[in-house]
Amino acid sequence: MRRRSRKLLGAVVMIVVVIIYALVAMGLAQSSPLQEASSLVRGLFFVVIGMGWILPIMPLIRWMERRDE
Repeated sequence: MRRRSRKLLGAVVMIVVVIIYALVAMGLAQSSPLQEASSLVRGLFFVVIGMGWILPIMPLIRWMERRDE
């Protein structure tokens, strides 16, 4: 697959993954255990969840940037 095709496919997959991830994160943020937690725990949750989408996306970005073979 050419680099240009990989970038298009990767961009579509990335958008879908981020939308699903955001919906799950919003659902978790509205859960009662988190709502009843301290401000520190909620803050840590939002930092971890906010940065957490990067880990599953990194292999996709590496695949998108691979040279044509």
